[in-house]
Amino acid sequence: MKKEMIKSKELSASVRSGNFEEVVQGYTEEAALKEASRCIQCKNPACISGCPVGIDIKKFIYQLGQKDYKSAYFTIREKNDFPSICGRVCPAEYQCRKACVFTKKDSPFASEQAINIHFLERFIGDYGMKNNLEIPVKKDAGLSKHKVAVVGSGPAGLACAGELARAGIKVMIFESLHKTGGVLRYGIPPFRMPRDILDFEINYLKNLGVEFIPNFIVGRVKTLQDLFSDGYSCIFLGLGAGVPSFLGIEGENLCNVYSANEFLTRVNLMSAYKFPEFHTPVNIGKSVIVIGGGNTAMDAARAALRLQKISGITPDTKILYRRTEVEMPARRLEIEHAKEEGIDFNFLIQPTGFKGDQDGFVKKIACLKCELGEPDSSGRRRPVPIKGSDFEIECDLAIIAIGLKANQILTSVTPEIKTDKYSDVIVDPGTMETSIKGVFAGGDIVGGEGTVIEAMGMAKKAARAIIEHLSKN
Repeated sequence: MKKEMIKSKELSASVRSGNFEEVVQGYTEEAALKEASRCIQCKNPACISGCPVGIDIKKFIYQLGQKDYKSAYFTIREKNDFPSICGRVCPAEYQCRKACVFTKKDSPFASEQAINIHFLERFIGDYGMKNNLEIPVKKDAGLSKHKVAVVGSGPAGLACAGELARAGIKVMIFESLHKTGGVLRYGIPPFRMPRDILDFEINYLKNLGVEFIPNFIVGRVKTLQDLFSDGYSCIFLGLGAGVPSFLGIEGENLCNVYSANEFLTRVNLMSAYKFPEFHTPVNIGKSVIVIGGGNTAMDAARAALRLQKISGITPDTKILYRRTEVEMPARRLEIEHAKEEGIDFNFLIQPTGFKGDQDGFVKKIACLKCELGEPDSSGRRRPVPIKGSDFEIECDLAIIAIGLKANQILTSVTPEIKTDKYSDVIVDPGTMETSIKGVFAGGDIVGGEGTVIEAMGMAKKAARAIIEHLSKN
């Protein structure tokens, strides 16, 4: 492989760490063409198998290389409804890029020589957006008499709604929050995904006739049976996983101990980084500790560091992780960006308790050092605490980012829906239909936390099954 990988332009760490502007600037046309020219157009492209929705990667990269950007856009949109979003947030190094022929088979993630498929996808997605390319709508007159309720406006709900609307079905999306987008809006910071990208995709659905009802909690305002009684032929559940997991250690109820979910919702959805223009303060500390090793932990740490700089505080943000960097599930790109921005990574450390002052505010974290033992059910080596290795770290704000669980507001009042031991909804893997006829589900509410494009893949499968179901009625 002689041609060097073309890197995307980025804002410098010194500039970007003081604001919430998008870090990765994307490819210019020249850079995109150079990167596309590195693709050797494999006879049996393994990269496609690495894509959760099966984009014809070989084809769209060839079209891009021929400067046929319109065709490349339509090729991607055959499988992926939101290329500009996925090109920004998909963990490509664990998916399509990892499957690239230029990555060694035993590598835990993509090599640097693997084609930057996600950046090429982003370039094409942004081209389609800037040129207002419209996807052909194939409405079926027989389906126009039906309407479908979609619960949740995250990636699964949006993807399902788009598929159904293009088939001519009337779609209503019910969202519990006051703004639409789900985790795409409240979970992912603007420096990774600008809000105008998300708003464009939501407005596209509105132009297709999809209607949105915010501030509406299905399971409280109305039950699933109420929706059926209102004339909805089918229901899709894209509820996501919005309940934070905690460590179960002493002091988690101290002031200034946040779940990452609350912290990021305050920052991203409620625009705390623009306080006092927006009335949602975050009591940012001088010594911030983030516990966890996933993308959410990276987002929380990088957002906290920016808030420190914006507030005039000398940045001091640390990440504590029980394993080593190799085992971190976060994107390699996000880890590198966090390091460049000044995040201090501390590995093989397990928190054992929070300690506060007389006013109930966190001041220290008690920890143990760890070593790696045998692999656990995740395939990663299990962290084993070392006895007698106790120590403390100064901390006046802690963010717990160790995962999310299913919200049970709906399932708790709908016993007919079968769930597993994790409270995730059980579905038929072929159709995504739940134990209730006519009710389908996809995304994080099915099988736990996953990626944006995995949620979309489930939603598209459910949409196809809904269309087939409605075609018979």
